[in-house]
Amino acid sequence: MFPSTVTRVERNTSERVNNAIQARMKRSIAYYAENPDEIAERLDELDHEWDIERTLEANAATISLAGIGLGALVDKRWLVLPFAVSGFLLQHALQRWCPPVVLFRHRGVRTASEINHERYALKALRGDFDNIEMAGEIGARERVENVLLHVKT
Repeated sequence: MFPSTVTRVERNTSERVNNAIQARMKRSIAYYAENPDEIAERLDELDHEWDIERTLEANAATISLAGIGLGALVDKRWLVLPFAVSGFLLQHALQRWCPPVVLFRHRGVRTASEINHERYALKALRGDFDNIEMAGEIGARERVENVLLHVKT
């Protein structure tokens, strides 16, 4: 009845947006394949990147608090905002889609799984995993494809 938690957002995002997010991640990995001394810094950035869930939660809390404040201080009609946001949160919990998801995905906000895909690809490029061949005479492009193949989620 309910879609898988891991893939719900991607399945409810347009193919064009998903492809753009994946292409950005692939360009990032290709860059770090050529600049391995910068991988640690990028991993730190990924540790602080907000995923779609955190972004939605912060957005919902902000709009709800604003609606409650405006409802209490200005006009009770502002209380419709927290009501609408609660409906969106419930819809997202059940379907992994709600109107704000479309906006955030178009802005490039990724799922935790997508962030982890890049994280593990970078760790593989750095040599953190023994079972992925990175040595020898293979070029950066082949290393990127090899890493992405092994860390596919």
